[in-house]
Amino acid sequence: MSQYRVLVTDPLSEAGLNILSQNPAIEIVDVSNSKLSVEELRQALSDVDGAVIRSGVKLTAEVLAGQKRLKAVARAGVGVDNVDLDAATREGIIVMNTPGGNTTSTAEHAFALMMALSRNVPQAVAVMRSGGWDRNKFKGSQLSGKTLAVIGLGRIGISVAKRALAFEMNVIGYDPFLSEDRAKEYGITLYREVDDLIDKCDFISVHTPLTDETRNLINAERIERMRPGVRVINCARGGIVNEADVIAAVKSGKLAGAAFDVYPSEPPAADDPIRSVPNIITTPHLGASTEEAQEAVAIEAAEIMVGFLIEKEVKHAINMAPISGAELGEVRRYLDLGYRLGLLHAQLLEQRYKSAGLKEVRISYRGEVASKKTRLISQAFMAGLLSSGKGEPVNIINSKVIAQERGIHVVESTEEEAGDFTSLVSTTLVTDHGKFTAAGTVFGNEFLRLVKLDGFQLDAYLDGQMLIYRHEDKPGLIGFIGTVCGQHEVNISHLALGRQASGGDSVAVLNLDSAPSDAVRQEIADHLHVTGVDLVSLPKAGDPLPWLDSQS
Repeated sequence: MSQYRVLVTDPLSEAGLNILSQNPAIEIVDVSNSKLSVEELRQALSDVDGAVIRSGVKLTAEVLAGQKRLKAVARAGVGVDNVDLDAATREGIIVMNTPGGNTTSTAEHAFALMMALSRNVPQAVAVMRSGGWDRNKFKGSQLSGKTLAVIGLGRIGISVAKRALAFEMNVIGYDPFLSEDRAKEYGITLYREVDDLIDKCDFISVHTPLTDETRNLINAERIERMRPGVRVINCARGGIVNEADVIAAVKSGKLAGAAFDVYPSEPPAADDPIRSVPNIITTPHLGASTEEAQEAVAIEAAEIMVGFLIEKEVKHAINMAPISGAELGEVRRYLDLGYRLGLLHAQLLEQRYKSAGLKEVRISYRGEVASKKTRLISQAFMAGLLSSGKGEPVNIINSKVIAQERGIHVVESTEEEAGDFTSLVSTTLVTDHGKFTAAGTVFGNEFLRLVKLDGFQLDAYLDGQMLIYRHEDKPGLIGFIGTVCGQHEVNISHLALGRQASGGDSVAVLNLDSAPSDAVRQEIADHLHVTGVDLVSLPKAGDPLPWLDSQS
């Protein structure tokens, strides 16, 4: 019987489907030939562990709300405009895309449009088909020697730039992240502000995501600052280039032409002016529409879904730090440690104060662990801390968002120099009732230990049933505790003591084989020298992480 179910919402190539179907642990639920209503899509997603989508469906907040089983979405393509990322993150769903699969096809299409614009190819074809022959009317402009501005130097932007250099064009580019050295390697003159290059080019090709910052990036104001006769190409996302402003500029002669493969609303209306303006070329979102690209993105989407479900790796994630299977093997024990420390804090605060007024969380990493992906460990800790069983489910994906919504400030620090332990994860909660600290480490490859609790050094197993009692350090108390547990047939598997001075305040952690009854806890709490008793229930040693090792 298959362990995981994967919903396929849009047509995929056979090569992609085969990767899913040939894995015995995966069952495909193919609805690509069905036009599902919002409610039908909600229902279909509620019964699967993952979904492979293209652009045919919209995963809105309404569709994603309350999806408790769904853990991952793989988009066969670059853009994830049809997925509400905030809603997916809020529900703890990883969203991944396939950035490499359609790079070449999209770059080639952008370059084809640039060439068609420069040589008036569509207009000449139309005249030939109507029986005409007017060579002088279609005199064009060669690419060699012209300057191309590439706005957005990611995979596709770089690919377009390489083709332009092969055509002996000068290439300038805008990107906030590409290094100066890498730009020089590619032969690109790099700018950090769009306004600094907008008046230095003959062609502009945009290749950025659509965000609040890039919406209407090419607009009337910037067009006015361009040289006369510039040509604009958009094969990225509709809305980056303001269509109305471009139409006006082409009609006025300020721009020599423009080419669009993408639109703010697809398809554009039949009477949309963008379809009928001379010197504006329009194609129906063909950037990734090649046999090779369709197969490549389908294969990549299927592979990243299998990698997530079977190997527990996170690749090309939009809303989570990516992590390979090898990296996960290295960091998994620390994720488990962080999660258990979070659960420990949550239960202690609940039992001691009911409502602790949590203001800030401080997490420090020292030694070997400091070189790992500590952000993920912090999110695992927050998942444990916020998993009170009240309200929405919390996992490693949405714990940061939920913490922010609750006004909890998370501070992380690292120090690679080891102290008393090879690795140490220290966690401090700042609440209305004061500060509370717990620290843990890993012994060997699998043994998780609690080594500090509220200022006391100790060595307790960080798993199973943990009876924690605070007390005055007096003779005979350990014997009393053992007698009480023995009388009630509660077996003690391990005892850890922490104290700062003989006869002073102390803490003890009893690891038990079974949970003690309320009567046992009360009998211990009633002892003259016991100042508090808490019971913490953690997963057993080796138990799976709920949002990592088990996807259903």
